[in-house]
Amino acid sequence: MTEQEIRTVPELLAVRCKQQQDKEFLVVEDLQGRIERLTYKEFQEQVWKLAALLQEYGIQKGDKVLLHLPNGTAFMVSWFAVLTVGGVMVPTNILSTEEEMKYLVTHSESKLIITEKEYERKFNAFQLPLLLSRLGEEQEGIWLEQEIERMKPMQYPPFILGREDAAILYTSGTTSKPKGVVLTHRNYLHTGEQIANTLQYQATDRMLIVLPMFHGNGQYYMAIPALNVGASIAITERFSATNYIKQANRLEATIGSLFSAPIRMILKKEYDPADAFNGLRMIIYAQGLTDDQYRAFTKKYNVELNQLYGMTETVAVPLINLSGEHHRSIGRESCGYKVKILGDDGEEVPEGEAGEITVAGVPGETIMKEYFKNPEATRDAIRDNWLCSGDIGRKDPGTGLYYFVDRKKDMMKRAGENIAAGEVETVLNEHDAVFESAVISVPDPLYEEEIHAFVILKDGKSVHPNELMDWCRDRLAKFKVPQIIHITKEFPRTSVGKIQKHQMKNWI
Repeated sequence: MTEQEIRTVPELLAVRCKQQQDKEFLVVEDLQGRIERLTYKEFQEQVWKLAALLQEYGIQKGDKVLLHLPNGTAFMVSWFAVLTVGGVMVPTNILSTEEEMKYLVTHSESKLIITEKEYERKFNAFQLPLLLSRLGEEQEGIWLEQEIERMKPMQYPPFILGREDAAILYTSGTTSKPKGVVLTHRNYLHTGEQIANTLQYQATDRMLIVLPMFHGNGQYYMAIPALNVGASIAITERFSATNYIKQANRLEATIGSLFSAPIRMILKKEYDPADAFNGLRMIIYAQGLTDDQYRAFTKKYNVELNQLYGMTETVAVPLINLSGEHHRSIGRESCGYKVKILGDDGEEVPEGEAGEITVAGVPGETIMKEYFKNPEATRDAIRDNWLCSGDIGRKDPGTGLYYFVDRKKDMMKRAGENIAAGEVETVLNEHDAVFESAVISVPDPLYEEEIHAFVILKDGKSVHPNELMDWCRDRLAKFKVPQIIHITKEFPRTSVGKIQKHQMKNWI
């Protein structure tokens, strides 16, 4: 099979294995610091054994298999095994509660769950599909490792088309239940090729994945692009701000991927000058940093930071900043996408004005296929092959660079004036005492909404809320200044560090 004939993710793996079966493909470090290494050939053998087991348990083309696993070898092998038999992977967050898992298992129509012993209790309270469980015999589920050990590698994989479903990634719900983003094999191959080409990944690179693998980030920007160029992957079970650079060195990583929150966490830790000497040549990240944070990180760790804009639904990244200049910008159009900024009337706004970031694409190829069992949400999101992101941005008329303004749901209104929470947060974050801020609104009977800012201070710094209020007054229009500023120690966050603002509304 030639490169041009590759239709699916399993075919891509098979081609790479023929080309370099003895090359190290996967390096995994667990919480105890133990390291497991697999060559391309060894990884594929494990995938084929698990694929044979899945077939034995009746998993066929189109069946959903839910993965409730931490980062590691088991996740990677399970992911590729499910796709090899033509199944649909449904990765989930190990931090999800029993009630959340009940919804995800039921809604996804999963026929089999792969998990670990410590998480089995989440599935005991409702009717289960078949449960395969890792790490020991004394458990409810079938012992996964023991079952795999008795299997011979699968000999005859089913014929799969590129347009067939490969995964359902559930987006985090705030005011409603999570929506399942349906991805095809073509989606994965698209992001693998485009990300690798745009960021110039090489076969000699090693991608460091520390963010949870149930999230699109590690799949879209790291694992599949690595496979596309025949590179290798390093995975840690969990992100550690203290050990990030040391793990990168230990695992010989060259490319990393983070969000702004983990970057700030790294900066907050005591700096070890030895960390300046590392093999990382690039870290891609999402969600902006302040000027001080950007300069401090690049100087301390001697690594290039490239901000990108993407979401689960876009698959690859429609916008990326590769220049290093104007680092607050999310860059220019990339990966073959076309981007427009649209107003509330659906028309393109003049350059410089804010509107919804809208991305052109082909469903099931360059953007998601659909939301699973949710045609109404799909119609709202994809209109004439344009994906409505729900994010507000603007295009600078002078440079042609795009800038992220805020999530549409985070836009606030006071006395008839629109306010972007992100704009207020940017001003607060520029204060010397502020480490991070989050701005929310609550209903106000007179002015529509009352603006509240929550602030985490830098270690060793102190400031009165009134001083921060004055700081905002000097830099923002009167209607944008928060009515109340709260000093706090921490924010509620998702597993990838995003602030859960809907929870913060309960603090008021």
